[in-house]
Amino acid sequence: MTTEQKQDYYDVLGVARTASQDDIKKAYRRLAMEYHPDRNKEPGAEARFKQVNEAYEVLSDPEKRAMYDRFGHAAGDGPFARGFEGFSGFGGLGDIFDAFFGGAGARTQRGPQRGADVRRSITISFEEAVFGVDKEFEVQTAELCSRCNGLRAEPGTQPEKCPSCNGTGEIRRVQQSIFGQFVNVASCNRCGGEGRVVSSPCAQCRGTGRERRKRRLSVKIPAGIDNGQQIRMSGEGEIGAHGGPRGNLYLQVNVKPHPIFRRDEDDLLLDLEINFAQAALGDEIEIPTIDGEPHELKIPAGTQSGEVFVVRGKGVPHLRGSGRGDMLVRANVITPKSLTKEQKELLRQLAASMGTNVKPQDSGLMGKIKDAFG
Repeated sequence: MTTEQKQDYYDVLGVARTASQDDIKKAYRRLAMEYHPDRNKEPGAEARFKQVNEAYEVLSDPEKRAMYDRFGHAAGDGPFARGFEGFSGFGGLGDIFDAFFGGAGARTQRGPQRGADVRRSITISFEEAVFGVDKEFEVQTAELCSRCNGLRAEPGTQPEKCPSCNGTGEIRRVQQSIFGQFVNVASCNRCGGEGRVVSSPCAQCRGTGRERRKRRLSVKIPAGIDNGQQIRMSGEGEIGAHGGPRGNLYLQVNVKPHPIFRRDEDDLLLDLEINFAQAALGDEIEIPTIDGEPHELKIPAGTQSGEVFVVRGKGVPHLRGSGRGDMLVRANVITPKSLTKEQKELLRQLAASMGTNVKPQDSGLMGKIKDAFG
């Protein structure tokens, strides 16, 4: 996208050029929630979401914002886009821009920084994975200290202006080069770019401004999710530094096995045991489904062990899109390990009738076998 085609970043976020950092942050969070691809499936929502993130990345950083206010989108082209890194191999020519632009190209730690991502797992039942479920769970993340509210100082005291940088968070050093005198800007080592130091650290967080606390969250697990898949919960990770946005929470879903069903993508697999009388003569058998309602399955005569029957639309809902997979029923013909006297006699008669010296067939023999083994 060229400079002329890009929309003004302030217009993208819907804020005035005099907007405060809090106003910019509020506008970003509202638009990010509205156009997030996980929430908004309308055409163009994803592109709009990227545009909003691009605008926020620039306007939330005081130095990038200053560059943008001076040069507009041209600040993102050529050497500006690389933070003047393209001049690092020329004996410090990047310092020339510090002299001209008042150190606008220098990077410090004072701007808002996005929080770290968090990974956690949650275990659900097989049925919950098939049909979806709303789940609550706990997660432990870094939060603002409840005692000092993130100020890092003991209640009743305040952080003080850093004496090394006079509260600017930056140390400026004058350097001489073949071009003359230039200014090099670096983050203050004493305050870490904060501009403030804490003489009386908070006893609860030991001056970090943060503490780890448990939060209870709710997540909507979609129907059809599979074991090992992840759900991204935007903005539910660690808090950001200097007012930056939270990171994301990545929730891995672990699915418990089912006692009779197995899963192959969106199809369900069921092993059905039948005796050889049912396999030879055929039968109608009531089988279970994941929906909880029985299904009448017709077993044709002459069914072989390992043969698979398909029950349409009784599988797992498609995670993306409509419809469901199928249920695949595999017939396993079971050979009995122990027989009664009557069963043995009937099998002997069957074996004799199928031998080379065929005797007159007992018309009721197969019915008797089915009754005996049914």
